[in-house]
Order: sequence, then structure tokens, then C-alpha cells
Amino acid sequence: MSRHHPKTVLITGASSGIGYACARHLASLGHTVFGTSRQPERALPLCVKSAIESLTSLHFLVVDVNDAEIVDRAVDEIVERAGRLDVIINCAGFGIGGSIEETSDDEVRALFETNVLGALRVIRAALPIMRKQRNGLIINFSSIGGLMGLPFQGFYSATKFAIEGLTEALRMEVRRFGVRAVLIEPGDFSTGFTDRRKLVTASESSDTYRDAQQHVLSIVEKDERGGKSPESIARLVARILRKRYPRVRYTIGPVAQRIAAGLKRILPSTWFEWILSMYYGVRS
Repeated sequence: MSRHHPKTVLITGASSGIGYACARHLASLGHTVFGTSRQPERALPLCVKSAIESLTSLHFLVVDVNDAEIVDRAVDEIVERAGRLDVIINCAGFGIGGSIEETSDDEVRALFETNVLGALRVIRAALPIMRKQRNGLIINFSSIGGLMGLPFQGFYSATKFAIEGLTEALRMEVRRFGVRAVLIEPGDFSTGFTDRRKLVTASESSDTYRDAQQHVLSIVEKDERGGKSPESIARLVARILRKRYPRVRYTIGPVAQRIAAGLKRILPSTWFEWILSMYYGVRS
């Protein structure tokens, strides 16, 4: 992939948070960016509408990543309009808070449907084009929670663990076609993700885990709201687009969280679990 010429980029979940920051920044650098949102353009936030008006290379498509036909049509439209597809960035996703025991099958399915299968649908739609071009870049957003299981966010962590494994395998499968796959693992940033986190339904009427769950999620929300804006993630993405041979993964976020990710790799599991439990106050 050329490191210097403008690229055609598809970004899912681009109407807010990390996805929006990446879409706006890459478009400002001259890349042709197609952001997706489940909302029609008239319902997009004012900041997004303003960016579309001021950046001629920023476009939005109505796409639900849970619908394979819609995803396929969107990719076809991008190729028809731009002539190629160089980069896909999978940002679409959401989080849930609750205990493993009290999370229902339907809630787990909905989470995996968007966070894992949604990314997979976009990858499947884009790969035939990238293989034909003999180049392409796939950026999948994981999380610090994809490196360690987080209490009362266990199923969110599970979806990000899945993205980690999927991307590692994908890299080996598509390398010979000139396609690269990369993981970005953000820590806590200040985005709308916090307000969109859903609580599992059963936790509203059960007191089994209530006190511990509320305590842990209050820490999580405080860390997220106190995080920096996602602009630094957008700049990281821009740098990755310029690399001929990007790394497997890029961890970005508060220093303490990046240190924790490193400790997870070197400490005995029980030691690391103790540290995490102490931080979230879930030691018995």
C-alpha cells in the first residue's frame, strides 16, 4: 500500500467518539473517508453535520453492521464512487455492565452480534476487493479490556478478546495478498461510550451483585470521563496508515493502563488478578 497518496477509508461507528475523531482527522488530511452510522444524515449530531459540510472528502452512509446485505451494499457503493477501498476501520460497538451470572443469553448475543460479527461482516465484504487490489489495511478496535477480563464488564471483555484472536489469525491468512491487519487497544478516553453503556436487565431487580457492581462501574465511569479526548487515537491511526509494515497491536491510553497491560504479560496470573481486584475493590 502506498504510504503517501490519499486513501479511501471506511470507518464504522463514525458518528461519535473514536470513530468520529478518526473520520474527521483522516478527512482533514485529504483521505476520502466514508463514515457509517445507523442514523440518517439528518439525525446526525451537529458536530458531524458541520464536519461533513466543511470537509469535502468526508461522506456518511447509513449502515447497520448487524445486516450483512446492507454492509455489502455500502462497500459496493464506496467502490463505485471512489474506485477502490484501501482501509477499513472497525469502530462500531457498545458495552454492557453487569455480572456474568445475571447477563441473559439475548444480551450476550446482541453484544457479540455488533462487536464481533459486525466487524466480521465488514471484513468479509472488503476482503475480495482488497485481495483483487493486492493491498489493503484492516484496523480493528479492541480495548484494554481485550487484554484482561474486567469485573462486571466480562462479556464486553469477551468480545474484545474475540477481536484479538480474530485479528491475529487474519493477519496470517491475508498477508500473502498484500493485506495487513492491525489491532488498536485504547484505554479510557472521554467519549459518549460511557453514557451508552447498558446495564443488564436482571441487575435492576437483584441485589446479589448490586453493591459490588455499582462500586466497580462508578470507578470505570470516573476513569472514562476523566480520560483525554480521542484525538490522539485519530493521530495514531493516521500514522499507521503511513506505515508499510504496521505492528500487530498498538496500545494507547493513560500510562497506568498501559503499564497494567505490560504487567499482565509478565506477572503470574494470580498476582495480576490481585492487583486488578484491589483497584476495583472486589476483594472478599
